Amino acid sequence: MDKLSKEKILSSSSGWVASLLNFLPGVGAGYLYQRRWLPYFYTIAAVATWFIIGIIIQGDKELGQTEQLIGIAGLFVISIVTIVEANLAFNKAVKLTFIKKEESKNPTKKGWFK
Repeated sequence: MDKLSKEKILSSSSGWVASLLNFLPGVGAGYLYQRRWLPYFYTIAAVATWFIIGIIIQGDKELGQTEQLIGIAGLFVISIVTIVEANLAFNKAVKLTFIKKEESKNPTKKGWFK
């Protein structure tokens, strides 16, 4: 039994499910579905940083509607970026596994006579 490669695991997942999970919660749950831990932690760090910046800028004053929209828009941008990145990584993994599968079907002959 061979060890599954990172590309095989990623390409066996569904790209649209990962994109949907990255969009709806907005915290990179699609990365957990794809078993991609580093991008997940980067997304969590970006969301936490966005919240911390908002708290620091807010100070003691009450938030107006404009500030609330800016906060929501920031989270929306983070989720859109994770959607695009997860979909690109999925498509790249599918192409790599297809190329590897084709190479294993047609091995190149090495030696004097090809």
